[in-house]
Amino acid sequence: MQTSNLAAATQYYQREGHLRVPRNHTERITIGGGADGGHDGEKAETQEHHLRLGAWVSNQRSRAASLSPERIEQLAAIGMRWA
Repeated sequence: MQTSNLAAATQYYQREGHLRVPRNHTERITIGGGADGGHDGEKAETQEHHLRLGAWVSNQRSRAASLSPERIEQLAAIGMRWA
């Protein structure tokens, strides 16, 4: 689910311009869809997810020392402030 959380964080950042997400914030994202994801020209099924983005962002900050360099780079690219 890490990819979904990163997608939710990216969506939030694009909409709000920052990642100062309130701890209790839930972000709604839609995954799937598109014309080339299905069979015989049909659209692929979409799924809506409600992710506890505020808690996830807070956890990423508190675990910064143990995150992979790739994860730190991904989060920094979308405006993560570590302090």
